Amino acid sequence: MAILPIVEVPDARLRETAAPAPDVNDAVRAIVADMFDTMYDAHGIGLAAVQVGIMQRIVVIDLQERELGEDEPREAARDPHAFINPELTWVSEETASYNEGCLSIPEQYAEVTRPTRCRVTWLDTDGARQEAEFDGLMSTCMQHEIDHLNGVLFIDHISRLKRGMLLKKLDKLRRG
Repeated sequence: MAILPIVEVPDARLRETAAPAPDVNDAVRAIVADMFDTMYDAHGIGLAAVQVGIMQRIVVIDLQERELGEDEPREAARDPHAFINPELTWVSEETASYNEGCLSIPEQYAEVTRPTRCRVTWLDTDGARQEAEFDGLMSTCMQHEIDHLNGVLFIDHISRLKRGMLLKKLDKLRRG
């Protein structure tokens, strides 16, 4: 397994639409494993393949919500989910806001309003078709990651003024 470099704004690849993974095979499973390693190393909860320069429709998510016991290793709290060729098939009319961040826009956060629930179809790492409805943080994260596969960033969901301020803060942070 490998930790892959994370693509950051303003890299043009983040604005491209990812192609479907042609097949669920050992190469795709290796990408998934590397994406999990990369996401955990960066302390993220979701990662799209586009964010590591792989232009395929692959997403990994682990909300890591479970509380750990005193003697449990960090890995015990993990609840990894891989989604190959995920597609949103439905979103609720009801919305909620969440303070989103992104590994491709380091240390920057903004309130983003999205549908509270979504339904998604995808292939699992065995190539079996899956479908589920998500709510709460999982819904927000799923929509955020699928946006990445479509060349959309969370900052596209906020006002131009807020987006400009956020990008200026990021530039200042990078310059030290």
